[in-house]
Amino acid sequence: MRRSIASVSIGLLSGFTLLSLSGMGMAQAATAGSASTSAPRLVHRGNAYLNHPLGKSANKYHNGGSGFKIVASFDTSITQSPNAAAIEKGVKDDIDTLGRLISTPVTVTIDFASVSNGLGGSATYYNEEPYSKYRSDLTHQKARSTYDNQALRSLPTTSANPVNGNANVNLTLPLLRATGEAALGNTGNHVDSTVMLNTSIMNLSRTGPQDPAKYDLRQVAMHEIVEVLGAGGAGSGLLSNQVGSMDLFRYSSHGVRSYTTDPNAKAYFSVNRGVTNRGYFNQDSGGDYGDWSSDLNKRPQVQDAFSTPGLQLNLDTNEKIALDVVGYHVCGLDSY
Repeated sequence: MRRSIASVSIGLLSGFTLLSLSGMGMAQAATAGSASTSAPRLVHRGNAYLNHPLGKSANKYHNGGSGFKIVASFDTSITQSPNAAAIEKGVKDDIDTLGRLISTPVTVTIDFASVSNGLGGSATYYNEEPYSKYRSDLTHQKARSTYDNQALRSLPTTSANPVNGNANVNLTLPLLRATGEAALGNTGNHVDSTVMLNTSIMNLSRTGPQDPAKYDLRQVAMHEIVEVLGAGGAGSGLLSNQVGSMDLFRYSSHGVRSYTTDPNAKAYFSVNRGVTNRGYFNQDSGGDYGDWSSDLNKRPQVQDAFSTPGLQLNLDTNEKIALDVVGYHVCGLDSY
């Protein structure tokens, strides 16, 4: 049985249309930020929801080093669980993996909670930025990779974004800070995101006996963390006529951008104007349009819209490229 770990946006970004989906609640608008910037908005994505008051443990974890850092807090639903050690280790292993992968000097704060519904979900803060400023920020990145340079050549130097002609793009706060927008990316007194994991239907460790009917904790957690960073499902505002970071690299053919919810469309990820198809995006409305298609691609991936039990997946090259071109410096990719 496949389950969606894609993230259906049911909150409001500035200018977003509210979706009424059965069994899904609305995320509340936030007021963090200063008077000189727009207020970040909290957006819930995914099919797992916090069904208890958040009770954070005093214990926090973060990967080492002075560059990219994720500071994790664990809800009492995890710390008081008989499986606390295994759950925390799985999340920490993902955080350590990203700490080795990304060198951009930015700190990301995430609360993690265990829930008893859905599979995975997140409630993450976003803000708007002018497209022209976002493109300018990307050009000033140090040690740009080959993919970064290809991506920049595909993005026109215009005031309006090339996807739907609007002036702005919508980005998660960690991505805004990673690209130099400290004010727009200010969380105030909030964490960047709360990630919910239905650990009852997950294999909590990758060693020892594995239940083939359960899902891999590390894969689901990584899926959600990547969305907090602004790639994967968090990179699309397709349902709401808003443009996210991944929408800028969505094509149907060479030179032809795709921005449709048509389930029969075949949109793919490309950083060179559609010349190279790096993998198909999801077009199933039950999942997120910024995630990968679970049907059209040749192999399962972490950011697939629908997860299959019994698999243990790690970030692949396309997912690293996605993180790279939206604004992070990803180690190990060809750079000059």
